[in-house]
Amino acid sequence: MMGFGYFGIFGALLMLLFWIAIIAGVVWFIKWLVEQSSSGSRKSALEILDEKYARGEIDDEEYERRKRKLLEG
Repeated sequence: MMGFGYFGIFGALLMLLFWIAIIAGVVWFIKWLVEQSSSGSRKSALEILDEKYARGEIDDEEYERRKRKLLEG
């Protein structure tokens, strides 16, 4: 077992597993961030619709139609 030092192949495998775990953790964290940001978009769309209605930019019928469409899809 020349060149691998004290731990040999076992140490090299542990290092490989360590880096695989680090990379998997980063990928999971990025995926989690993307899911969190996309789940809030529906809420913000409804908030924007509520604000437009409150400012009088859209009437009752338009508000109800858009709200229904947002909640369906």
